[in-house]
Amino acid sequence: MPNPQLLEEYSQFFRLLSEPARLQLLCQLKHSGSMDVAGLIEATGFSQSHISRQLGQLQRAGLVSCERDGVRTIWSADNDLVDDLCNLVQNRLRQRLEAQLQSLAAG
Repeated sequence: MPNPQLLEEYSQFFRLLSEPARLQLLCQLKHSGSMDVAGLIEATGFSQSHISRQLGQLQRAGLVSCERDGVRTIWSADNDLVDDLCNLVQNRLRQRLEAQLQSLAAG
């Protein structure tokens, strides 16, 4: 059983992922590859300040990283971790939907 401090870390991580804007940015970076903030603004419609705030939180969690390219900052997702998280959630949702379908078919 995880200790209370570790449980708090888990809770903070899941809270981080519960924000739709952060999930959208992660999905955008996963789908499109590395992007600068201008590209993310165009792709998502979010403001520069909103994107920067969300990326900062994702970066502190280790889900995204950035590199300087002259005056631009290029952001990218930690594809392995993001892929693992997405696959885990997709599999769980698929299992729930399949169970619901089986229940409907049996009823």
